[in-house]
Amino acid sequence: MTWLTWPFRLMFFVLWFAKELVVSSVAVIKDNLTPGQDSTTGLTRMTTRCRNDWELTLLAALITVTPGTLVIGNTTENGRRVLFVHTLYFPDADVSRKELAGMETQMLTAVRREGAPS
Repeated sequence: MTWLTWPFRLMFFVLWFAKELVVSSVAVIKDNLTPGQDSTTGLTRMTTRCRNDWELTLLAALITVTPGTLVIGNTTENGRRVLFVHTLYFPDADVSRKELAGMETQMLTAVRREGAPS
């Protein structure tokens, strides 16, 4: 990827994230308006590929504004940045990590001029 594609990747990410917000909002609203409870809450420890505080803060903010997820803390272990995320609709931490890593990849592809790391 080159810096020439960067604006298009950024626009694509904004549209992708808007869709994700709608999908997760519908899931939370449906769960609140229907009888019973579909949520399976849990905590996920996610090692990120963020290189600096700006990327980590943006990722944490994107996770937190998405309905059904909330970043509750972060730390650095062996030079790697780690987020702790509370999730409502993931029955398994591995599934949660996979979904969050997908969001991270989309974000890093959009904000880094060279694209996301492999």
